[in-house]
Amino acid sequence: MIDKSHNSVPRRGAVDPAVAAELPGLRLDWLAVPVATGSSSAHLRSSPAERLRALSDRYRGMTVIAMRTHPIPRAYRTFYRQIGLDPDVERIPSERAAAERLLHGGFRRTDLISDACLVALIETGVPVSALDAAVVDLGPPALGIGLVDETDGSAGAPPGSLVVCDRRSVHAPLFGMPLPGHEAGPSAARVVLYALGVAGVPQIHIDEALWLAADLLR
Repeated sequence: MIDKSHNSVPRRGAVDPAVAAELPGLRLDWLAVPVATGSSSAHLRSSPAERLRALSDRYRGMTVIAMRTHPIPRAYRTFYRQIGLDPDVERIPSERAAAERLLHGGFRRTDLISDACLVALIETGVPVSALDAAVVDLGPPALGIGLVDETDGSAGAPPGSLVVCDRRSVHAPLFGMPLPGHEAGPSAARVVLYALGVAGVPQIHIDEALWLAADLLR
């Protein structure tokens, strides 16, 4: 059972008004949590590594093929088309993870933080990412979704791109890997987990994804 008592109320991130008007339902929720640093211990039954091993056994070819007919993957596929991406070429996060499982014969384990985010994605279909809390400005308005300004040459993303950001800096492209220096490395003592939701994804699934990742990091 997931422990939902450890300061576990996710906070809603701000969304640029122009983005919210164009893409209703797009949202970002986040949670700052301490983390037990180190590798994803394979000998612990409740560890992310053990969870990934068990999940690998549940994913077969037909399971992956059928994913796109399920409500949550379908919602992310629809959103990708809204922003000009072909989900059959640029896979949504859950389908990308499932395809890599088939390619490698199992979900690949890396480190505690990455593994926890991957477990949350596989279990819920909601993408969860981690930032080093030391580089995130958590004061109001805190983390959110914005557009790269045409005059901002330091954002690490093309002008007009949708990004995860705070009032000081851009941290990652939307649905992309955190920029160098912003990612939560294996030695991070505290991380900011964020989950991206789109229209058609119930809030409870977003909350569950964050709770699950946070619980695996404790």
